[in-house]
Amino acid sequence: MVRTPLTAEERERGYALGRALQHARGRRSAAEVAMLAGISLDTLRKIERGAIAAPTFFTVAALARVLGLDLDALASNAAAAMGSGERRLAS
Repeated sequence: MVRTPLTAEERERGYALGRALQHARGRRSAAEVAMLAGISLDTLRKIERGAIAAPTFFTVAALARVLGLDLDALASNAAAAMGSGERRLAS
């Protein structure tokens, strides 16, 4: 299956999501959060830096649960990060 390349906006949105998750993680280790969410540390790191710009719903939901985030709040935080100048396109 061939995926359609992501647009610049989709990559930017993925980066904003990653930053929002990283901010919510705070001082907790990435390894602890990944383990509790049932994902690999590598996957969490890729999401946080925007390398996985469109993680699956269930991955995001598991991270939100572990971090104590409401999915609506997470989406709002990511959207706010996009509008606050925290923009960077994932390479």
